[in-house]
Amino acid sequence: MKKLIPFLLLLALACKKQAYNADLLVKNALVYTVDKNFSVAEAFVVKGGKILAVGKADSLEAIYTAKEVLDAQGKAVYPGFIDDHSHFYAYGQSLQEVHLANTKSWDEIVDSVLVFSQRNADGWIIGRGWDQNKWTVKQFPSKEKLDSLFPVRPVVLHRIDGHAIIANQAALNLAGIKPGQKVAGGEIMAINGKLTGVLVDNAVGILTRKIPGLSENEIDSALVSAQRNCFADGLTTVSDCGLPYTMVSTIADLQHKGALKIRLYVLLSDKQENFDYLFKRGVFKTPGLNVRGFKLYADGALGSRGACLLQPYSDRKNWNGYLLSSREHYADVAAKVAAKGFQLCTHAIGDSANRVILQVYASVLHGKNDRRWRVEHAQIVNPADMHYFGDYNIIPSVQPTHATSDMNWAITRLGSTRLKAAYAYQDLLKQNGWLPLGTDFPVENISPIYTFYAAVERKDLSGKPEAGFQVENALSRRQALQGVTIWAARGNFEENEKGSIEPGKYADFVLLDKDIMKVSGTELAGVNVLTTYVNGEKVYEKK
Repeated sequence: MKKLIPFLLLLALACKKQAYNADLLVKNALVYTVDKNFSVAEAFVVKGGKILAVGKADSLEAIYTAKEVLDAQGKAVYPGFIDDHSHFYAYGQSLQEVHLANTKSWDEIVDSVLVFSQRNADGWIIGRGWDQNKWTVKQFPSKEKLDSLFPVRPVVLHRIDGHAIIANQAALNLAGIKPGQKVAGGEIMAINGKLTGVLVDNAVGILTRKIPGLSENEIDSALVSAQRNCFADGLTTVSDCGLPYTMVSTIADLQHKGALKIRLYVLLSDKQENFDYLFKRGVFKTPGLNVRGFKLYADGALGSRGACLLQPYSDRKNWNGYLLSSREHYADVAAKVAAKGFQLCTHAIGDSANRVILQVYASVLHGKNDRRWRVEHAQIVNPADMHYFGDYNIIPSVQPTHATSDMNWAITRLGSTRLKAAYAYQDLLKQNGWLPLGTDFPVENISPIYTFYAAVERKDLSGKPEAGFQVENALSRRQALQGVTIWAARGNFEENEKGSIEPGKYADFVLLDKDIMKVSGTELAGVNVLTTYVNGEKVYEKK
């Protein structure tokens, strides 16, 4: 009998284990499902990494016995947030560089570089994040201080938008850059025949191609570091806009090993080898990685005056910016991509750039369609061109924090009349009835909650302006939540597998400490992520 008792205990445990028919039950929650009815539930069940059922807790508990129960204690639960336009890998790289965002002067930047150089004694010094529009003297800097401190060691500091750099003479020498040198679609700035060190748009690549690439371990570290911060902000999927095809296998390998659990939608950059790769291979699709499109650049950024405008800049006489490639190039790529059935997404900031890309798209798309070709940013659109989005189902992919970052100085670039046609999210939304949202990080903060706040309140993090910026184009809270969940998934052809809490979809979700659908506008920016789940697995918990 004594020998039989342990056997019976083991048998009872085995039977109990076999009784589980779910992995996770989430209950006592305010679940914003973001389904087609925007319904709210109180519980859901997860099995095998996917949502099994959604409804009332007592009904679900009567059917399912879960290995784990998460009592949300009345907290709000949302689908995992999706960033529809970011630079995930570049963000990971930036975490290993001199951090220059929010610096208030050129002197402060130089000091930051000096401190970094003392901790990192060898190699190139790379930094990212400066923005002269945040300084008291809102002018591009000059390199003399960098030259005196680093006469031999190359220094390259990227502007916040990635469309301009300042480099010291040591770096310029390595790239062979000379005063008076011209480059199509870019600028090599000089004053009185002397280089200032500032390079804009296509001129940037002349120098950055000389920077040594990262090692395999450094690349892996960059990706994993970026993932860690994304999870902490509730992001479960991000779109990386503009990678080389060689990164596809790197990401896939890390995901296969379990080191990279965040889901990635990847657009390959505008290079022939990338077209050759995807045209030959076809769509690359796994549960964690989707590669099915390309990213082009029509123009530069407004802050560095590289955005291509129909009329000259208000603060630079006879200067309209420029296209980064010829119209013929965009038309050729559009025709090739359309013929192969892939998605095309193009960065366009200025009203001239937007017009060119919209017309090129229209010439290939031929009316209504479901190709979901996107214009990334769609920042300044002439009202006469707005109809292209609806007529040809072209999707504007916008970043609400761009509006609140740019609003204090954009008027100096555009003047009041053109500014009214900028950051026009409601006008853009009306064209197709949906609008994917993102951040463009590391250009902006990675937080989707800041995206939500900027979209709804049209204010910066200090609460300015009090009445909001051009609030006629603010999104409703429902629209903003859809923008960072189901609409973002739809922008990536993934609305049937993520973006809402519905049976059959991936169990990607987040718990917040306050309900962003109900708290006051002043509280929104201070809402925190408590936990983030991917595939029903907890990947982040606030300590």
